[in-house]
Amino acid sequence: MKKLLALLATAMFCNTAAADEGMWQPHQLPTIVKQLKEAGLKLDPNDLTDLTGFPMGAIVSLGGCTASFVSDKGLVVTNHHCAYGSIQYNSTEERNLLEEGFLAKKYEQELQAAPGSRVYVTESIKDVTKQMKSGLRADMTGNQRYQAIDTQSKTLVAECESDKAYRCSVVNFHGGLEYYLFKQLTIRDVRIVHAPAKSIGKYGGDVDNWMWPRHTGDYAFYRAYVGKDGKPADYSEDNVPYAPKHHLKVNAKGVDNGDYIMVLGYPGSTNRYRTSEEVVNTFTKSYPLSKKLMGSMIKNIKDNSADGSEERIKYESMLAGLANYEKNRGSMIESYQKGTTEERKVKLNNDLRKWVQANTSRKQQFGESIEKLDELVKQSQRTAKRDTLLGYMNYASQMMSAASRLHRLAIERKKEDMKRERGYQERDMNRFTQGMKRINRRYDATVEMPLLFSLMNRYAQLPDDQRIADIDRFFSLDDGYNPEKLKSKLADMYEKTNLNDETFRLAWMEKSIEDFEKSDDPFIQYAVRTFDARQKLEKQDKEESGQFNAVRPKYMQAIIAYNQSKNLPVYADANSTLRITYGNVKGYSPVDGMHATAFTTLEGIPPKDTGVWPFNSPKKQLKLIEQKKYGKYAKSSLGSVPVNYLGTLDITGGNSGSPTLNNKAELVGLVFDGVYESIIGDWDYDPSLNRSIHVDSRYMLWVMEHVDGANNLIDEMEIIR
Repeated sequence: MKKLLALLATAMFCNTAAADEGMWQPHQLPTIVKQLKEAGLKLDPNDLTDLTGFPMGAIVSLGGCTASFVSDKGLVVTNHHCAYGSIQYNSTEERNLLEEGFLAKKYEQELQAAPGSRVYVTESIKDVTKQMKSGLRADMTGNQRYQAIDTQSKTLVAECESDKAYRCSVVNFHGGLEYYLFKQLTIRDVRIVHAPAKSIGKYGGDVDNWMWPRHTGDYAFYRAYVGKDGKPADYSEDNVPYAPKHHLKVNAKGVDNGDYIMVLGYPGSTNRYRTSEEVVNTFTKSYPLSKKLMGSMIKNIKDNSADGSEERIKYESMLAGLANYEKNRGSMIESYQKGTTEERKVKLNNDLRKWVQANTSRKQQFGESIEKLDELVKQSQRTAKRDTLLGYMNYASQMMSAASRLHRLAIERKKEDMKRERGYQERDMNRFTQGMKRINRRYDATVEMPLLFSLMNRYAQLPDDQRIADIDRFFSLDDGYNPEKLKSKLADMYEKTNLNDETFRLAWMEKSIEDFEKSDDPFIQYAVRTFDARQKLEKQDKEESGQFNAVRPKYMQAIIAYNQSKNLPVYADANSTLRITYGNVKGYSPVDGMHATAFTTLEGIPPKDTGVWPFNSPKKQLKLIEQKKYGKYAKSSLGSVPVNYLGTLDITGGNSGSPTLNNKAELVGLVFDGVYESIIGDWDYDPSLNRSIHVDSRYMLWVMEHVDGANNLIDEMEIIR
């Protein structure tokens, strides 16, 4: 184990040429002290390894986004688009908080976030590689290997969660080469405090998404609450604001061009070490399919819900997510087609294999595993289109998903808790219940039925050997496909189901398997009659996952050794765990002959404004800009208030909402996006084009004070002026 860690440490930090590249684990920072200091960090880098100290103790996860404490009263700042689902959940046609914005002047005015909302505070990270691998054998089948890893993971998690205030997880790094146990304090009472109107928080909408120049006030505030004893508790009017051990100071001076900045957060996932076969398949098949499906879903939602209607409001959060990822996929495909990613990935793939084969020791150590990995990759691609469609069907249909999950719960409850599938253990029941409660604010049959029909229409046209016999029989697709017949079947199901009623859904959490088998609810019938077929697919996935786990770590060891021999850096792909990325404020040249400066200002907003979404700034804001009422927030070198700025930081999805800190760990903004040219960074890093986009702390404070009157929050925060 020590030898492995030494190899990783040597390989990870042997190159400083692309200093801004990489999403670093906190414990790795002492090995790159020189690079951090050269970039401009004033703090002792060792301070960043203390998860309960400053500033790490102020950084939290929202479970998909990042946030940070900015007061000693549990005030949390994140991106507007990260709080979008909760804002949407509390919006109605009569009181549309997405359009109007929201501000609570007093604690009692704060609104409950969407059910299931959490604030996770990471308190410890422990290396458990030895424990996780202790029961693994070379002769195991994929399923046996999967189950051994799953059992060991559940055991470690159960021990870690002896204190119910915590949520724990075992996460693998480098495809299973290393495992770490994360322990997070889990705050369950989360409330919305402030969000600007969508015309500020989401200014530019999908048009400006991933683009520069940008003028988006992408920020919002939550507050974390706990019981009077200071421990996490479910929502109660008697709860009190959480008092974090540390919170960030907000710097109202902001940053200048060239300044050191860093982002502390929870990046979702990157794929920089995939084989060339995986890369080519993703960009030529997987991404084009998902882009097409998301575009179709967006059209279906808009065609079946009027703008501003109750139906549309229910789907605003889904629409925002779909639009974001559709543009992401399209941009990635375009970057891939225009750039040299495929060429370089194929070359690396070939060079690595030649390097392994050129040495007997390397060939013995890595050769067989690499060959097996190549075979598994090809095998996994055979049913990819079918599996993608089934996944989107489950995502689009809350009725189908709810029925399947409720039926599975009845089955899992017959087992001992430790033998249940993830998501169905007792530790998951609070979240499960809140998920069932959340449905009605995000569901409408007149929207969902066309969504599901469109996806099933695609599924029905797959080759016979790709379809699932039990699903075909249930929807009468086995005797020839008739679109009108399918549409009629779905209409009948949505008319007769009672799963659209919250009380009905919650009652089914306590039902037996026999109750499900006797039910005449059409979606419950679907869940029961297709369960065996879906179980078979799940077992196939586990077998494949176990097989990959047997060979991917060896492949990563080969990559690490190869990069070490070439003096190239290696860092773990992002996996939703706490990371640090650093760099500087800096513009870039997206194309020959063009240079994008690092800052945008208030003066860039009026020329964009059309009065129509997504360029419909509040009239009050436009008036203030016209009168040049900058207050205390103007940047002298710009002659205005900075709105957004560019950085060289290496980020990805999940970093959204992460605090951008200066060299003293003061908050100088929030990262919320990347430029168009860096979208492919999830797969392929380019230091000349990779740029992160941040909302400037000065713009955030200017809007809060001069547009929304959120002086109570400014007074609550510690502002460095």
